[in-house]
Amino acid sequence: MLLYTKSIILMLKQNNTSVNMLLEKASKYLPPDKLEVVEEAYKFAEKAHQGQLRESGELYLEHPLQVAISLADLQLDASALAAALLHDVLEDCSITIAKIETKFGSEIAKLVDGVTKLSQLSLQLPEGVSRKSSAADSQQQAESLRKMLVAMAEDLRVVFIKLADRLHNMRTLAVLPPERQVNIARETMDIYAPLAHRLGIWELKWELEDLAFRYLEPKKYSQLAKMVAGKRIEREDFIACVIEILKNEFERVGLKAEISGRPKHLYSINQKIQKYAAMGKQFNDIYDLFALRVLVDTIPDCYNAVGIVHSLWHPAPGAFDDYIANPKPNGYQSLHTVVMSLKTTPLEVQVRTKEMHYTSEYGVAAHWRYKEGKKEDLHFEERIGWLRQLIDWHRELSGTEEFLESVKTDIFIDQVFVFTPKGEIKDLPKGATPLDFAYRVHTELGHHCIGAKVNNRMVPLDYQLNNGDVVEIIATKRDKGPTRDWMSPYLGYVKTSHAREKIRQWFKKQERGDNIEHGRELLDKELKQLGLKYSDREMLANVFKYPSLDDFLAAIGYGGISVQSIALKLALQQDQPHIIPEITPSKPAKSAVQVLGVGDLLTNLAGCCHPVPGDHIVGYVTRSRGITIHRRDCFNIVNEDETERLIEVEWGQTEAQYPVNIQVDAWDRVGLVRDFSTVIAEEKVNILSMNVTEHDDHTTTLFFKLEIKGLEHLSRLLTRIGGVRGVLNITRIGDEATAKQKPLI
Repeated sequence: MLLYTKSIILMLKQNNTSVNMLLEKASKYLPPDKLEVVEEAYKFAEKAHQGQLRESGELYLEHPLQVAISLADLQLDASALAAALLHDVLEDCSITIAKIETKFGSEIAKLVDGVTKLSQLSLQLPEGVSRKSSAADSQQQAESLRKMLVAMAEDLRVVFIKLADRLHNMRTLAVLPPERQVNIARETMDIYAPLAHRLGIWELKWELEDLAFRYLEPKKYSQLAKMVAGKRIEREDFIACVIEILKNEFERVGLKAEISGRPKHLYSINQKIQKYAAMGKQFNDIYDLFALRVLVDTIPDCYNAVGIVHSLWHPAPGAFDDYIANPKPNGYQSLHTVVMSLKTTPLEVQVRTKEMHYTSEYGVAAHWRYKEGKKEDLHFEERIGWLRQLIDWHRELSGTEEFLESVKTDIFIDQVFVFTPKGEIKDLPKGATPLDFAYRVHTELGHHCIGAKVNNRMVPLDYQLNNGDVVEIIATKRDKGPTRDWMSPYLGYVKTSHAREKIRQWFKKQERGDNIEHGRELLDKELKQLGLKYSDREMLANVFKYPSLDDFLAAIGYGGISVQSIALKLALQQDQPHIIPEITPSKPAKSAVQVLGVGDLLTNLAGCCHPVPGDHIVGYVTRSRGITIHRRDCFNIVNEDETERLIEVEWGQTEAQYPVNIQVDAWDRVGLVRDFSTVIAEEKVNILSMNVTEHDDHTTTLFFKLEIKGLEHLSRLLTRIGGVRGVLNITRIGDEATAKQKPLI
């Protein structure tokens, strides 16, 4: 006979409470015979997990119970609830899938098997692997995500279970070590919360975001929670007042409606604060931390309700969105408006039918509510059309990393809706260009694109499309292909990875010899621009995991590797930090350079070669100024006789910006300096000095001294400057080339 401690007895009672809660929630929408299946699954899981504990110390059975309860909140069918209760028995209890199928049937067995396979594909970084050194694991991460999305296409309930599983793991994340907390939270913010958003499951999305925000930015989370709590009474009084006014007006005109305050969650408030900060506003200026939600019976009532709201309070210009006539890709429908209520206070009002509200909370999960009720969900296929399209794309993509890129850029970001000249709607990621539109319509249209009209007006190919734009592509009938500039992430010609992959495929089909030669030219140009003398190209090919130099150069030639990623790899080899605050001193911090692995020694950057993070460096022991840091290929180091004064150094963690000199040769024209200044300002780079030399052949040479954050930052900046009209050549230089020039600023 087993002897139970008080804590074990308490946990058993907790389990009984949880299973009763599950059955109570499920009984509200499941018939008795389906409820029996859920009870049988619980008994099976209880026996299989007997004696098992989680890292938190609670009985393991509590985890599948909480996962099933989350799915019951979404009103998923009995098979999904049973699979949620059984989702860990294969891995943790030595139960075979055949036994599950015999006991519960093929449908539940298939769901359990699908969730188990996803659980074995860890998207998060392995324990002990830092974010900076994770490049080697990106293929595994991408492949795991690919399989997850393919599993979604076969049965969405697999991913619903996985999302609920992640939600409970996030709720109990506090028991894990800090590094694992951050890794899991980052993955949740990058993959799971956007996935819930794309599936339209608001109920899961907001909580996943808030929990991830809590662990990724604990200080900001805590400060924001205190600020929101401090204004709570004021906001509740305000909402109560406007609800009373609106309720009385609805009753006067005979409109039936349910009105409630809609709280904004901490992560969404944080996003709004950042948006307001860009406009120079403070937290106290944000009045719409609470919005109103109005639920009515019919679609005509929705429009009538908005009319009444606008008759009471003046609407803000451009703040009305009709997502009923134009639903979002995840099926969301509602009318949104912002009004200046009580004369000066902005108030957001959302109006929708009760059916729309259910769909907005539970997204495509609502499909199973229709299914259980034997009522046809006519819009289900429309809501997951993006998923079907993604599965089609993945067959065309050349590698798993490209697939991961396509998901993050084409699926997990906001959308814009544009029209073809014939009135067909195309949804594209926010920031998409006419070229993205052309490739979305047809690959050959993209290849032959030479221009575009938006709303009957000619626009450049890097123009960012807006909602409602009518886009017309101008194509040539000649045998023309794309240009390599279209693939540069810094020039802004294409936003979607779908278009970028089509362009890559076009270049990949060209002659291998041409690709190798062009790749060599691009590599030489990039190294020259950065001022790097990197003779061991074979080693560089190995860094990118290519078996031969020719394969490496060919990949650069057809766009499989961007030249900008080369700078990133070189910077990684030098342990360069990538995320550095934008406002930093021009002199490096003490920890910027480590001498023989030791920081906080007196070091200075050499003025002759201006090393930046990512450069190969060496220290020179001076007689009175500590250690001076030079690039290894610096003229003074190469010709140094007293080699014993040279010492090994490396880049450490830094929050500094570094001066660098660049030379730009270009055709002289009006507005040239203005265009350069605009690009430099957009990259948030400070200009320390600038001078210009004019030549008789109508060309000009400009010398800039800039403050940049490292080699990767420099590569991005040079690429963008190189895209300015009229630029002939751009390269990084030393001080000696600018010493004779008279500064203009």
